[in-house]
Amino acid sequence: MVEILETVVCSAKPGTEARLERILSSRVEFRNRQKNCIRSWYAKSSDDEYLFLFQTIFKDKESMKTISELSREKLDSNDGGVESCLIGPPLVGIFDVKKENVTKS
Repeated sequence: MVEILETVVCSAKPGTEARLERILSSRVEFRNRQKNCIRSWYAKSSDDEYLFLFQTIFKDKESMKTISELSREKLDSNDGGVESCLIGPPLVGIFDVKKENVTKS
């Protein structure tokens, strides 16, 4: 069985890094509460205060689409969305991950 890993690498505009971190944290909390989200997290670069990694593992592509749309609808209208803090477009990748590689033995 294959799960979907979404990876987003983004850079904050100077002066917005704390706000971006709060926005990413709210996205992580929201996604982790959704039924078909396996796990979501974010990380801040250890050597670049503006660089962030945001990742989520979804049950399948349909779940990714549904949860992402729901997140935009419910959260972006309240906080302006992630894009409002970015210096440029994020680097986004979608990957197929075998379930056995995700589950800790």
